Amino acid sequence: MSVYKAQYIWIDGSKPAAHLRGKTKIVPMGEQPPEWGFDGSSTNQAVGHASDLVLKPVYICPDPIRGGANKLVLCEVLHTDGTPHETNTRAACLEVAEKYASHEMWYGIEQEYTLFDGIKPLGWPSNGFPAPQGGYYCGVGADEVYGREIVETHLDACLDAGLAISGINAEVMPAQWEFQVGPVGPIEVSDQLWIARWLLYRIAEDYGVSATLAAKPVKGDWNGAGAHTNFSTTAMRESIDACMAAANSLEPRHDLHIANYGADIDERLTGDHETCSYRDFKVGVSDRGASIRVPWQVARDGKGYIEDRRPNADIDPYVVTRLITEGVCAAEAAAKA
Repeated sequence: MSVYKAQYIWIDGSKPAAHLRGKTKIVPMGEQPPEWGFDGSSTNQAVGHASDLVLKPVYICPDPIRGGANKLVLCEVLHTDGTPHETNTRAACLEVAEKYASHEMWYGIEQEYTLFDGIKPLGWPSNGFPAPQGGYYCGVGADEVYGREIVETHLDACLDAGLAISGINAEVMPAQWEFQVGPVGPIEVSDQLWIARWLLYRIAEDYGVSATLAAKPVKGDWNGAGAHTNFSTTAMRESIDACMAAANSLEPRHDLHIANYGADIDERLTGDHETCSYRDFKVGVSDRGASIRVPWQVARDGKGYIEDRRPNADIDPYVVTRLITEGVCAAEAAAKA
């Protein structure tokens, strides 16, 4: 019988930031990946005397690592009675996305990450530091850019998997990079970001390198790593007034968002290194020191989208897109009532 390999991928219960887990099932050709099980006591999701949990496939795409007919299978985690597990944040995001579907929320997430060779960033000297920040952002040359082969391989893999990758660039700190996913809906951007992260980790394995989403991977005068989240509704894509209203609607929920925007957010959102302090809330046009940035072309065109610059690199995108969708769309609905 002809078969294919299905790489099941799920999000575990690690704290303060969840990790990705995966295992392979052999599936007969022509059949869809079925529900499967795993030992939740080994992933911080169950106790040993009741450890069985269920993997429910929710997003399937081609596996660019194994090639052929093989698949990547992103799964939700369920209890054996079919209810969402406490670590399953996708279920709540889906509920909110469906509730506000008429607003046609679009997201684009900028995923920053840092490549590490052992205990130091890739390409950094064994003792000391590289030259200060300045020439690394979108740089070129072996003295400014480290890990490009990994980044290009990852980009090709994401495209081969059918993900909505819209770009890549070298970031301000050497060995730090970014890829962007979107614009797509809240569930789609979150599913695809998790798959893109898994591909990044898996490809980096082949180079003996690790990729970290730590908010402040190197202490001191170095940029942190974020996941700037761009978003719009139908109304925002037609009017800058709706964009400004959306930005301001997030202020009353600022503390809630900060509490759910990643681990060690206070180390990154200091007010320095292109951030606004986590203690403050600020909206600004073309201002990378704002909490919410209104891009210059949006101000020029009188419509478009806005950027939430607060999320850390290690965010759970299901949580972030749920919170933004809830706040912005509820405010839009109230304004129309």
